[in-house]
Amino acid sequence: MIERRRSRAVKVGNITVGGGAPISVQSMLNVPAHNIEDSVRQALELQTAGCQIIRAAVPDREAVKLIAALKEALIVPVVADIHFDYRLALESVAAGVDKIRINPGNIGSEDRVEAVVKACRSRNISIRIGVNSGSLEKDILAQYGGVTPEGMAESVMRHVRILEKHDFQDIVLSIKSSDVYKMIEAYKLVAAQCDYPLHLGVTEAGTYKMGLLKSAVGIGALLTQGIGDTIRVSLTDAPVKEVEAGWDILKAIDLAGDRPRLISCPTCGRTKIDLISLANRVEERLQNVRKNITVAVMGCAVNGPGEASAADIGIAGGDGCALLFKKGEILYKVPEEQVVDALMREIEKME
Repeated sequence: MIERRRSRAVKVGNITVGGGAPISVQSMLNVPAHNIEDSVRQALELQTAGCQIIRAAVPDREAVKLIAALKEALIVPVVADIHFDYRLALESVAAGVDKIRINPGNIGSEDRVEAVVKACRSRNISIRIGVNSGSLEKDILAQYGGVTPEGMAESVMRHVRILEKHDFQDIVLSIKSSDVYKMIEAYKLVAAQCDYPLHLGVTEAGTYKMGLLKSAVGIGALLTQGIGDTIRVSLTDAPVKEVEAGWDILKAIDLAGDRPRLISCPTCGRTKIDLISLANRVEERLQNVRKNITVAVMGCAVNGPGEASAADIGIAGGDGCALLFKKGEILYKVPEEQVVDALMREIEKME
């Protein structure tokens, strides 16, 4: 059992981030912000896929209209991503956004930061301070001789102090880098200095394969140490794949709540069933299941149920047929072509 870092609870619309709440999965729209119809369509797809917090870029005043459209269409919270122009944050707040993502250092003088803080406080809206390795202040770069975990941590805590100066604590922090090691170390440093919830991610992680690997290493390493309250897997790919990848990372370390976990053997010379196809079919059918169970797909009816005896339910292949079992105890045998349907029927019966 992972002992999670104690963090304060911050509300993002109807989702709680931190405070022991389940780790939430986020993504970001990649449709141009002025294309409201397609942006809303993509957001609804993300919501259906299990995305719990959706972020949208607000590059100009015209794009603020998207925030209102998203709020009308969605039941999940919406985050406005703001850079440079503090007035876009104020207008997004007025449009009903649930959280503002800013880098306080790039929106101008402190009175502008104070204006954003006052607007957010008046409507109980949280703020995510987002610091990336590529946006560190010049004096920090000079002090540390370039981008370092220590410099990244100092940058984010500098911004925290600006908000705290104005008596604002509804804060979520992110300290992202495309360098997995620096990302991990920076988050660990910040986790030791404050109790604000942390949004984990490896920025500019890459295309699907490498991006997923880097994210699994970076995000997973921190989660296994109890660090992290919400995650985004950044991929150069469809945002829905980010959501799927996020849930897969959580499943891999038993932090996915009501999502089933699939285990399957790697095949060997004893395998007498099309295990690869079978495992893929089961994985696909489990996508919409909301039960906290472990499902096994094993290739050998001789010792498959024994190897997977810890699974809540599973199947093990044989000569053209398969066994269904629960906690290692065999239930019955079915033909190979019927086994997935039979497995799903048994899963439906489980509480």
